[in-house]
Amino acid sequence: MASASRTAKGAAVLVAVGVIALVAIPAALGAFGARAQNEGDIVTAAADFTAPAIGAAAIGKAGGGVTGFIKQGGTYYVYANVAADTGNPASGLATVKADVESVTAGQTSVPLVFGTYTAGGVSYTYRSAALTAAAVLGEGTKGFTVTATDKAGNSRTLPGNVTVDDTVPRATDVQTANGGGTAGRAEEKDSITFTFSEPIEPESILAGWNGSATNVVVRMIDNGLLGLPTGDDELVVDNAANSGVLPLGTVDMGGGEYVTSLLGGALGGSIYFGATGTPSSMTMTGNTVTVTLGFYSAESILVGRATAGAAGTMVWTPAATPYDRAGNVMSTAPASESGAADKDF
Repeated sequence: MASASRTAKGAAVLVAVGVIALVAIPAALGAFGARAQNEGDIVTAAADFTAPAIGAAAIGKAGGGVTGFIKQGGTYYVYANVAADTGNPASGLATVKADVESVTAGQTSVPLVFGTYTAGGVSYTYRSAALTAAAVLGEGTKGFTVTATDKAGNSRTLPGNVTVDDTVPRATDVQTANGGGTAGRAEEKDSITFTFSEPIEPESILAGWNGSATNVVVRMIDNGLLGLPTGDDELVVDNAANSGVLPLGTVDMGGGEYVTSLLGGALGGSIYFGATGTPSSMTMTGNTVTVTLGFYSAESILVGRATAGAAGTMVWTPAATPYDRAGNVMSTAPASESGAADKDF
């Protein structure tokens, strides 16, 4: 009987354990299987974590040429080089914008448009529409930024600077140098140097010119009459085709003995350097333009060159066409040759 009682109690325990298991196991499975959500723990991922690359940014006057300079009230463009989006995978560029508030009030988000642009000899992939600098803008360095943003929201900003120049350039000196051998006589390899108060935009002197050596023709004009030196000879610089005068103005040679002509200045009387044979050459360095004389020729047998017998002082009267890197137009106030009077060339 005792054995039967123990057996019955054991069976009851097993039944109880089984019941507990049947209840507990589904509950445990339910706990593990239930989906808990905490809004603060949700993780989202963008496919592109890489910001666009901006290689360069610049501001340049609308007239072209050298970048990095503008004047108050002047028209300008913002340029940038932005590479194609490099995310993996790339989401693509969304916007390229510039903040030029320091130059033009209110312009903090100026859109730049994709294209092929060249300024200052550099190629760019983005450019703004034409903008106008403030009418009153103090000289000095002004900062600006260009920001590129991709479609995933990644952005990169590149800072830049532009120099505001409101000063009108002027002529400050004109000098010749002897390279041909005979002092006072214009010859091949002699040179004349025009000095400005600041660097001038090369393209304002000759379209497409960047300041490197380029061919020109030097023309000297007799202002005498019937072979008599009744007026000072003049010097001008023509284009390489000898079909037009470059806007460097006119140089009064300070004497009338460099060119002789029976026709006189009123009827002609010019000699040339570089119209045939070795061309004359023009080069810009800093704020100077130097012209080196080429092969000598005359317009007729009635015209010739001579050697100056007396010292003189040249006077350079510039043209109003050239402008500086910011776009300020040249003053036409003349400049006299510095130093003691001498025989030029």
